[in-house]
Amino acid sequence: MTELRHRGTTENDIQQQQSEDKGSENEGKAEKDGASDSEAKPDKGLPEGPASADDTPEVLNKALSGLSSRWKNWWVRGILTLAMILFFFIIIYLGPMVLMMIVLCVQIKCFQEIIHIGYSVYHSYHLPWFRTLSWYFLLCVNYFFYGETVTDYFSNLVQREEPLRILSKYHRLISFALYLTGFCMFVLSLVKKHYRLQFYMFGWTHVTLLIVVTQSHLIIHNLFEGMIWFIVPISCVICNDIMAYMFGFFFGRTPLIKLSPKKTWEGFIGGFFSTVVFGILLSYVMSGYSFFVCPVEFNSDRNSFEVDCEPSDLFQLQDYALPTALQSLTGWPTVRLYPFQIHSIALSAFASLMGPFGGFFASGFKRAFKIKDFANTIPGHGGIMDRFDCQYLMATFVNVYIASFIRGPNPAKVVQQLLALRLDQQLHIFNSLKTHLTERGLLEEAA
Repeated sequence: MTELRHRGTTENDIQQQQSEDKGSENEGKAEKDGASDSEAKPDKGLPEGPASADDTPEVLNKALSGLSSRWKNWWVRGILTLAMILFFFIIIYLGPMVLMMIVLCVQIKCFQEIIHIGYSVYHSYHLPWFRTLSWYFLLCVNYFFYGETVTDYFSNLVQREEPLRILSKYHRLISFALYLTGFCMFVLSLVKKHYRLQFYMFGWTHVTLLIVVTQSHLIIHNLFEGMIWFIVPISCVICNDIMAYMFGFFFGRTPLIKLSPKKTWEGFIGGFFSTVVFGILLSYVMSGYSFFVCPVEFNSDRNSFEVDCEPSDLFQLQDYALPTALQSLTGWPTVRLYPFQIHSIALSAFASLMGPFGGFFASGFKRAFKIKDFANTIPGHGGIMDRFDCQYLMATFVNVYIASFIRGPNPAKVVQQLLALRLDQQLHIFNSLKTHLTERGLLEEAA
């Protein structure tokens, strides 16, 4: 009887898989024949996500009741965009530590929105421990990443405090033990006849962690290099989003991509040039303030985090000779710029050309589960993930860009690591360094 039941379950699984494959083949044929998204056959094996509701505040609905839906949406998005920009200015004023906490809160909210979609799609199966394990894995991954960050950037604080020193020494072992505990809990939670679905959701959680937590960790790393590496890229993405929407709203005629029918080539091109100009101007303004360009460091004497330094050459005005064509056009042989402004062109270009693909990816995800937005957190904009879908690609690019073209060896970190060694190890390194410098002729050999 058990064998027959197992055989029946297997045959049902095979039939379901064949149905899904057949649906995929039909969809591929429709796309090959040039059919639109509405003409292609929908995925038969995918449940629908939660339905979106009208999240516009009642006061705005009454105030804009006389407008068409197109202009009503324009005003709602515009008002909420200005509110979010004002909030962004406030948290910048409050300093880097508040920014880090905001990044953590945004990360948690984005994770919640994506996990909620998975739970809403598959909630009828009553999978045990799915939500609990999802949040547990979020805790484990954050403990690992933030522990690595604290150990890397604030080693003098870690070495000074005994509990932190112990946690730092065994940090990876503790992180692995925490993850292993969650892994075992998942295995113990497996339910007969729902194995495949549970492994789907296990993969769902881990891909979400990869996208959300890893990228937010890179944002924190960029912020430690100086708030300008955080503010300029994020501002460029925001500017591109706004200007692409504006150009597309007023001048858009040519569709850009099927995943987002409202995106147009006019908006894409207009957003690109606007963002490059915006990035150069914003970089010029911010490069003159040490508050924005100095790395975040921990002052052990004052027992506090500080942003104070002598700005590097990257943030010192320099003369650049203009090409002959521009000299004849402007009449200027040279122009004074901060070197960071040259780098800002690369940042703003990436925000305009590649950043939108994060939005296209999110659009494809939402279409796959037949939902309009990830959530209804922000009226006219959707969820937090809807506003930060382009930011995650940007965060990765900035981190790679800094590592490739900007960051060099940091003497302060080397000294901190040396002071953490035993005295005999420090003496050995001192003698080795002394011998090396003497051979190079930089030190006189002792008599």
